[in-house]
Amino acid sequence: MNRSLFFNLFYRVALGLALFAGVVAYGPRLRGLIACAVGLILSAAVTWWIVHSLRAAISPLEQSAMKILAPALDTLEPVDNAQRPAYRDFDKLAHAVAAASSDVQETLRASSESRHDLEALLDSMQDAVVAVDSAGRILWTNQRMQRLMPSASYNGSAGSPVRVGHALVQTIRDPDVLQVVQSTLDNKTAFYRRATSVLPGSIFEVNASPMPGGGAVAVLHDITRIEQVERTQKDFVANVSHELRTPLTSITGYVETLLDHEESLSENARSFLSTILKNALRMNRLTEDLLVMARVESAEQALSPTPIRADTLVRDAVLSMSGLIQENEAVLEVGELTRRQVFADHDAILQVLGNLIENAIKYGQARNATHSRVIVSAREIAAPFELVEFSVRDFGQGIASEHLTRIFERFYRVDKARSRESGGTGLGLAIAHHTVQMQGGTIRAESDLNAGSNFIFTLPVAQYPIADEES
Repeated sequence: MNRSLFFNLFYRVALGLALFAGVVAYGPRLRGLIACAVGLILSAAVTWWIVHSLRAAISPLEQSAMKILAPALDTLEPVDNAQRPAYRDFDKLAHAVAAASSDVQETLRASSESRHDLEALLDSMQDAVVAVDSAGRILWTNQRMQRLMPSASYNGSAGSPVRVGHALVQTIRDPDVLQVVQSTLDNKTAFYRRATSVLPGSIFEVNASPMPGGGAVAVLHDITRIEQVERTQKDFVANVSHELRTPLTSITGYVETLLDHEESLSENARSFLSTILKNALRMNRLTEDLLVMARVESAEQALSPTPIRADTLVRDAVLSMSGLIQENEAVLEVGELTRRQVFADHDAILQVLGNLIENAIKYGQARNATHSRVIVSAREIAAPFELVEFSVRDFGQGIASEHLTRIFERFYRVDKARSRESGGTGLGLAIAHHTVQMQGGTIRAESDLNAGSNFIFTLPVAQYPIADEES
């Protein structure tokens, strides 16, 4: 029968004290040294008895606790009567340990299965994945990362150089990959960059993100084929556009000659030739825009940014559009201006402003208005960076919200019929978008239906402005 721990301790200590008291009582009849020795021996025996009993009672609990940490055991048997502690004080603890052990084992088993599933999932990815700790040492990699690195001998041993515990800088020599990972570790934010020297002839898109417990995860996505296809498409467009310029120029020249100098043409013939000339001129504008777009996207267009006043850019753009203004009987106004200098290419920004002003004149006429009204302005903004914001505003029919996010795409038109009628190519805004981005700026559009549109782009303020002769 199980007994209380308190009762057993009290009983055994009392017994030991009684025996010791008996020895002391008969001490005068014995020698003092013998009495002390006998008392010590009895006390030691009682102490050993108590300790041995406690160890025997705790031993089943120790075995149950050890089973929680034993991953090889699938199940844990409940404590039976033979293994139950000798004291009722340990009954609840023994049953609690036995009940919790199975839950702990199930949790560990589920965690192990989840880890294996995650590793299998990452190994099946076509992208290379590597995880590093806060010191830049490799914690884990998938099989794609193992195969990505050369399999030649590494430090005298065969196999992949990607090894857990080694520093990433000793494994991958590409400076772009290392900089992305280090920036993520230092700033605790995600970073992105293209890498071109991980493997010869390959281009990778590297995305690194911080881990909650410290460290970072880097994903290397091979975009070599995508880059090759895009480059082939751009080269094809540029070559075709270049080849079309000569025949289109010939067609335009011959048709204009016939219309200007051939007096014997009938009305039908003149109508046909006018249609041919109109479409040839449109094709010519399209080829020119395609060539400009190809140069801008391939970064072949040589830009020469210099400090230049924002108000000078606006006035030059307005002056260059005077012919179109007279042709369309439009009203072009100059709004707020700043004399702050921006760091930009003069000709490229004039082309951007020209495209925006031309679109505003062609498509910015209100329904009941007889002409278009356009306001061009430039103002300085200080937060969060020092920028100059240029805007071209019209008061026409506006652009629906579903089109605002796509109008800077190539060949995208809000109103295709109206765009063809006005001779638009669908490339002006795309060229403006790339040109502004190449010079460190941003561009966007704001619009309300029947209230007009406002195209806004920003340029960085010149950090080292040149002397202003007019000031």
